[in-house]
Amino acid sequence: MTTPTITALAASPDGGKGLARDTRVRWALEEVGQPYEVRLVSFGAMKEPAHLALHPFGQIPTYEDGDLVLFETGSIIFHIAQRRAGLLPVDANARARTITWMFAALSSVEPPILELANAKLLEGDKPWSKERLPLVSDRARDRLKQLSARLGSADWLDGGFSVGDLMMVHVLQRLKPSGILDEFPNLAAYVARGEARPAYKRAFAAQLTVNTDA
Repeated sequence: MTTPTITALAASPDGGKGLARDTRVRWALEEVGQPYEVRLVSFGAMKEPAHLALHPFGQIPTYEDGDLVLFETGSIIFHIAQRRAGLLPVDANARARTITWMFAALSSVEPPILELANAKLLEGDKPWSKERLPLVSDRARDRLKQLSARLGSADWLDGGFSVGDLMMVHVLQRLKPSGILDEFPNLAAYVARGEARPAYKRAFAAQLTVNTDA
């Protein structure tokens, strides 16, 4: 079996706080015990032909394993979970539910969170920003209310820790600076449980090291 190579930013905008999307892939690889290599790319290099051949939208991460090249974290992590034990249940129905939660994290929960992040970082200086920000914040809150109600007092979304939890925890982490996550104690505790996992700690440390050395 070959050693896969992923790409990551040589200098992440978050300074190594674990929010860059390569952290998700690192975490998944650490959970299943798969060694991997990292090729660092600059913002400029992401728009050059060599990288665009791997990722048509000029982003990170990408995943290369032999002749296989993947982009989009959902696809990459699903591939990892399918190939190695540890992130997907054996039971067929539980497996299907887990995959559903992975898609829910990316399709239902992440969009309003990213909208909020963009409203603060990219649109904060616009004249209409003050009026729009509360609306964007409330859309994120509405989604968290639904997720919080579903999680309840459980440790994880559906039985044991899975790829669905990995993706959901990483999506929710982006809310930590806003304080909105703390409005939902069970979700804040849920994220903390994910961050306490040894595999996550290794992934976080690896990404932090890159940005500390940069």
